[in-house]
Amino acid sequence: MRWWERDPWIELAQVLLRNPFRTFLSSLGVGWGLFMILITVGASNGLEEGVKSDMGNRVKNSAFLWGESTSLPYKGYPRGRRIELTSPDVEYLVENATTLDAVAPRNQLGGWRGGNNVTHGLKTAACGVYGDMPVYKDIDPILITEGRYINQRDLDDRRKVAVIGKRVRQLLFEREEKVLGSHIQIQGVTFTVVGVYKSQQTGEDAEEAENSIFTPYTTFNHAFHMGDRVGWLSLLIREDVPGDTAVAEVLRLLKAQKSVHPNDPRGFGHWSMAEMHEEMSTVFAAFRWVSFVFGGLALFAGVIGIMNIMLITIKERTRELGVRRALGATPGNIVVQIMVETLTLTILAGLIGGILGVFALEALDSYLVSAEDNGIFRHPHVTLDVLLTALTTMTILGAFAGVLPALRALRVQPVEALRT
Repeated sequence: MRWWERDPWIELAQVLLRNPFRTFLSSLGVGWGLFMILITVGASNGLEEGVKSDMGNRVKNSAFLWGESTSLPYKGYPRGRRIELTSPDVEYLVENATTLDAVAPRNQLGGWRGGNNVTHGLKTAACGVYGDMPVYKDIDPILITEGRYINQRDLDDRRKVAVIGKRVRQLLFEREEKVLGSHIQIQGVTFTVVGVYKSQQTGEDAEEAENSIFTPYTTFNHAFHMGDRVGWLSLLIREDVPGDTAVAEVLRLLKAQKSVHPNDPRGFGHWSMAEMHEEMSTVFAAFRWVSFVFGGLALFAGVIGIMNIMLITIKERTRELGVRRALGATPGNIVVQIMVETLTLTILAGLIGGILGVFALEALDSYLVSAEDNGIFRHPHVTLDVLLTALTTMTILGAFAGVLPALRALRVQPVEALRT
């Protein structure tokens, strides 16, 4: 078969279009199989994007730890003892932990949709109020839209300054009212607004995150009589250290510091973004694998259908194949002809299914982007390597489907074929 000539391609088209309805039905299975692979893998990617987005915008090498009640007696202390973190514990971690880049203690006042605890003029709002360190912005990034964030001088001088979220501004201030330099009262204590921030999340998560106020950690503890108590610790793990290794070191140090049994699983509560991301990546990798397997089975069923149709076609074309053999066509010519016909039908069907699959994912993605809140399903897509893998698998299966029809065609004897 000379690929650069027009006649072989015209002949190929005539073979495929001789019975268009049968050709369509036989190729439908292959197109549907590739379509399902792309749709299921793309949907899995969309679900993964949504879940990870809902996990927040905290950096992957961050972890969070708080005190709980012990479950084992130790050094004369009974089980059930409540562990409270303090400022000396923070200093101890900073001096002794080798796997951390930063330790940021946090305290909280109020909560989302709690009692009205913040006022400005005649307006009130229920906001989450936090006492934070400047480094916390590196652990849970936000976008400062006006003014600045908390700095070290604010901590050292115990300045009564506050950085408010976009939602807080909407609740407490008029649209054209000056915000920077104005005053708000948090449970009767006056703070000066020095910055406004915007969350990098979307939907309800962003609204909740933007309904918060950040104040200097030292000012917060002094103004609201927290003493040296710490609500929880936000940890920034070194990038070259696995999250579970860093958490294990922190737990070991704090258990020794607070006289908690080394094997007590309940003394401290914790979770790590690194571990969460690893778990999510593993789960969704399994989802994609299962999707590819079931889509591949559908693709395989479609290829078997093409092989059966080609076997029927070989029987119908007995006279044609006999004439070709009588005119000097070699067995290799016959094999190449049948293989090319099978592969062409398979690849065309697969490409149509693939194009429809990508188009469907793009259309769904556009719809989700235009929707105000799309839940935990965001940006369904397939990567280039998945698409190439699917096309390669389809081509290999198509070549496999052409082997049996080609061998059947070789069994056609010229004399017997001419007698028919």
